[in-house]
Amino acid sequence: MNMPGLLDTEAIRKDFPILDRLVHDGKKVVYLDNAATSQKPRQVLDALSDYYERYNSNVHRGVHVLAEEATAAYESARDKIAEFINAPSRDEVIFTKNASESLNLVANMLGFADEPYRVERGTEIVITEMEHHSNIVPWQLLSQRTGAKLKWFGLTDEGRLDLSTIDEVITEKTKVVSFVLVSNILGTVNPVEAIVRRAQEVGALVVVDASQAAPHMPLDVQALQADFVAFTGHKMCGPTGIGVLWGRQELLEDLPPFLGGGEMIETVSMHSSTYAPAPHKFEAGTPPIAQAIGLGAAVDYLASIGMENIAAHEHVITGYALERLASVPDLRIVGPVTAEDRGAAISFTLGDIHPHDVGQVLDEQGIAVRVGHHCARPVCLRYGIPATTRASFYLYSTPSEVDALVEGLEHVQNFFG
Repeated sequence: MNMPGLLDTEAIRKDFPILDRLVHDGKKVVYLDNAATSQKPRQVLDALSDYYERYNSNVHRGVHVLAEEATAAYESARDKIAEFINAPSRDEVIFTKNASESLNLVANMLGFADEPYRVERGTEIVITEMEHHSNIVPWQLLSQRTGAKLKWFGLTDEGRLDLSTIDEVITEKTKVVSFVLVSNILGTVNPVEAIVRRAQEVGALVVVDASQAAPHMPLDVQALQADFVAFTGHKMCGPTGIGVLWGRQELLEDLPPFLGGGEMIETVSMHSSTYAPAPHKFEAGTPPIAQAIGLGAAVDYLASIGMENIAAHEHVITGYALERLASVPDLRIVGPVTAEDRGAAISFTLGDIHPHDVGQVLDEQGIAVRVGHHCARPVCLRYGIPATTRASFYLYSTPSEVDALVEGLEHVQNFFG
């Protein structure tokens, strides 16, 4: 199918062994669950194997050749990620185990911080109704622990943030504003500039969850003008068990560590300890070494294709999917119905057929989608639905896979009809 803007998916898919897998008596898998986790190219799998087979060792302090090679590869991954997100300094890149840990790290730092960053009773935290639970629960816990007030932006019927009361939601009492760049359930790309501008007017810190943005579009932390940006590796062709927190250098220097132990210290006595400078101050214990190296390989892979090209490809695929899904009877898209300011995840309901039944029948045809509330239950409550079916696309997704989804949904309707 000739669609301008599409990548050479035939060549790209050869890098992903799992996409050739056959399931359910010889059906080729149609993988449409990329918002949950992406598949991994051979380049990443090879990097992981190379580490474990050739230079498996703990990082830092070791003087033998394996330790030196492991340390060099681990820190090289930090360099690659700093360049990938246009960080001013590699020392602003902190490795965590996932985006959830990154966001929890920020919330806890702000709870223990000194002025002017400390979140406490009489201050306010602002989030949105479309957040993943990983950007809701940490702030609820911080609010409960400190007595700070938790506020949020609601949603319009079209699946966008309702910013009509932005001056009342973000006030002089606001200490931190934390929001998702691209919604994992609605697909909405949020208006960063307007939110950041208002937060800066009142002196609030800005935290951005970029988990659904980093894999799909250019991510420039300097252009965002946020104070912290979190994302995860397993959604962007990298291994599981690796996340990233980027933070402004001056904040990382001023804020206290949350986890204590090895690696993050400078000196330790029985009476007190001093801490290593960032980023190591926030990386207690043995870090996810293999995973970081794998993420570095994933960043190399994505950069070789070009994030602008990946974004353009997904825009075409998403537009085509929205058009095809609109023809399915009784299908309701939950979120924006056009591809403008929209990511590559599309959630929908199908008449009165429960999403779990939809997903099970699709699976029997080899089509992998996600069903449930996608760790964004407040969105389902907002729109009065128990759950959705979500199809999500990536750089290896094809128009024929969209066609397979639509044909699969017709089969679902016939099955329950």
